[in-house]
Amino acid sequence: MMDFDKVASIITETAAEEILPRFNHLSAGQIREKRPGELVTEADTEAERVMTRRLRELIPGAGVVGEEAVAADPALLRLLEGEGAVWIIDPVDGTANFAKGNPRFAVIVALVRDGVTVAGWILDPLGQRMITAELGAGAWLGTERLAVLPTAPLADLTGSVKRSGRLASMVAKCTRKGSAAHDYIDLVTGKLHFAHYNRLMPWDHAAGVLIHAESGGHAALTSGMPYRPRAQEGCLLLAPTAGTWTSLQAVIE
Repeated sequence: MMDFDKVASIITETAAEEILPRFNHLSAGQIREKRPGELVTEADTEAERVMTRRLRELIPGAGVVGEEAVAADPALLRLLEGEGAVWIIDPVDGTANFAKGNPRFAVIVALVRDGVTVAGWILDPLGQRMITAELGAGAWLGTERLAVLPTAPLADLTGSVKRSGRLASMVAKCTRKGSAAHDYIDLVTGKLHFAHYNRLMPWDHAAGVLIHAESGGHAALTSGMPYRPRAQEGCLLLAPTAGTWTSLQAVIE
């Protein structure tokens, strides 16, 4: 068994102790490139270290796949291909934003059992919003049960897309603001209809896809294959309904 509220407390406490005190207070020595164009800060590494230890205590024997741990040892991703419980941690989603003092960053945690995401948490620390979902039990912001926006004609849709191409001329608005977590929050709080991603790292999407599904949305790879919480090739498309997903997929592909 897993204490759902305890996980939320661990995330919130870690953000308060390891992330927020460093926001707008990072020195040059606390920011580095882990690979060209991809930043990591002391907040990322310390928050992941603390959450890894505390989440392991909740489920003895569970694996942990953290973004920064995988950067050091990519073989950890194979944990998601086996059986048992695995925590997935993105300690600071939107690190580039965080390093620049942009408030659009968040913490993402997911729990996977036997290859299926069974729970997800997304914390917006500055906005003091925690969104949670449990498989089959809905997605929640506090006591409010969340729902995706109703579907709409293509010309009225708003979405998050990195490279919009001709799609931009066919929908109301396309944006991309540097945090998948905030995209997922926007998808289930009435700000976005759809989102499209072509980099499918599990810490970016495992919790969010579950939250979106539990809010009534439809998601799949643009190939038509279902999303799985692991590193995989392909592109992910999320929409309010299967019909809207099909209309968007025809334009994007």
